[in-house]
Amino acid sequence: MRTRVTEMLGIEHPIVQGGMQWVGRAELTAAVSNAGALGILTALTQPSPEALAQEIARCRLMTDKPFAVNLTILPTIKPVPYAEYVDAIIQAGVGIVETAGRNPEPWMPQFKRAGITVIHKCTSIRHALKAQALGCDMVSVDGFECAGHPGEDDVTNLILLPLAARRLQIPFLASGGFGDGRGLAAALAMGADGINMGTRFMVTEEAPIHQKVKQRMVEASELDTALIFRTLRNTSRVFKNTVAEKVVEIEAMPGETQFEEIAPLVKGVRGRELFEGGDLEHGVWSAGMVIGLIDDIPSCKVLVERIVAEAEEIIAGRLQSLISKG
Repeated sequence: MRTRVTEMLGIEHPIVQGGMQWVGRAELTAAVSNAGALGILTALTQPSPEALAQEIARCRLMTDKPFAVNLTILPTIKPVPYAEYVDAIIQAGVGIVETAGRNPEPWMPQFKRAGITVIHKCTSIRHALKAQALGCDMVSVDGFECAGHPGEDDVTNLILLPLAARRLQIPFLASGGFGDGRGLAAALAMGADGINMGTRFMVTEEAPIHQKVKQRMVEASELDTALIFRTLRNTSRVFKNTVAEKVVEIEAMPGETQFEEIAPLVKGVRGRELFEGGDLEHGVWSAGMVIGLIDDIPSCKVLVERIVAEAEEIIAGRLQSLISKG
């Protein structure tokens, strides 16, 4: 299956692993890339730019296929030395970068001088058009179904993807709600050049998170996510557990919610410890509505090959058969 995404990124299948805090480590990234998709290391999972450089080197020992680095630019409790992370990415010779969150404009000249392909994650068409104007090579269009930050417009992919196909000239990925061949076929039908999957890759053999977390996501339904930070205009979709429900409860109280009221519940370190120790009520973790479609824990290779085979069968089989030949 060849699309503008496979051609631009030098990969076999039009599937990209989403950048995920605490999850986008070398083990998963290399496994995804070795399966013919694009694996992505998450820069801020590493505690320093120096540690990121070491993780990039470690990933190169595990795969000779293309992989990317995600740099998410969002408000944080602790200030992040973004410029130093950018330098580490460039000096390591990374060829593809996924940016997310705030506008990547401050770093675009550096990325372009280094010959880096830039993918920017967007939750609206206006943001996608802005990224295109800035010189991004590709965008990932994130619908309301997605894990993490879906923006504040609450528009799903059934609307976003056709709009993107109408208005963008650069290739784009469909992100949010994708986890099987039906999703890939649908995304291609709506004009996307591939799909971005985060939550689905969390539930694979190689994902560096506790087995209890993976199993709980297999057992979950599409109703088992919660939207937090709504009152702060920084909405995040997370797995629905007692901690997420407590945050929602605090935000629903009369008066304006202050971040300091919920900060102890949502500290990033608690999410990392949850993934490491398997205590499902220790913190919050990002998860998309696609958990309702997840019912096994395959290897990345099995998952990618299955999704592509399903999509090809749907496109060449069922959809082709529906076209009248009369």
